[in-house]
Amino acid sequence: MSPLRIAASDRVFILTGAGISAESGIATFRDSGGLWEQHRVEDVASPEGWHRSPETVWRFYSQRREQAAACSPNPAHLALASLERALGDRLFLCTQNVDPLHERAGSSRVCHMHGELLKSRCEDGCGEPFQDSRSYMTLADIPRCVSCGARIRPHICWFGEVPFDMETIAEALEGADWFVTIGSSGSVYPAAGFVRSARMRRRPARTVYVGPEAPANADAFDDVRLGKAGEVVPSLFEAGASTG
Repeated sequence: MSPLRIAASDRVFILTGAGISAESGIATFRDSGGLWEQHRVEDVASPEGWHRSPETVWRFYSQRREQAAACSPNPAHLALASLERALGDRLFLCTQNVDPLHERAGSSRVCHMHGELLKSRCEDGCGEPFQDSRSYMTLADIPRCVSCGARIRPHICWFGEVPFDMETIAEALEGADWFVTIGSSGSVYPAAGFVRSARMRRRPARTVYVGPEAPANADAFDDVRLGKAGEVVPSLFEAGASTG
């Protein structure tokens, strides 16, 4: 298939989902019948699970951090980092993934709408920053906020919580000439609704999907390109030089 020809003034919004990280060995709960690393999703990825058994949740995310440390960016991550270097701030990279693979590939402006695996925060939201360290990440005991004494929780948007940076995301969608989804199932909202937002503007964005299978919202895309992200994305874009 021919590459997407990005004009010198075009703005590109890219949404990445679990599929791009799965190609690097990051496990996803959808791969195993509703289990996530042998845990029920509601037990490890919800506020209720945290309040019911914080030790289980803390241990789970410590294990995920260790898993992510052993994984490397794949060609799709590297291609998106290269695209950022070509487009600069005309590229808005939004990911549903909490792993650091985009950053390890060289992307410097990543919007993690579901949080970041390598960060934590006070569960009471007192605003006190909490600095992770390698030794802390693998501790079984849950640390406490030095300011208010509340527990430190993973900096993750769990099911039932509001994703991060939604106003910034909405602004980027409004200004996008291209909307490209890579490796997202199209069934997790609000991200699954971004493509329709991009198309409902007075001047609709051109919409493209890349993944091994058609997503649940495939009908919302102008172009669906089936294949592994690591194989499709490196040759997906033909970017014009910026005039400004």
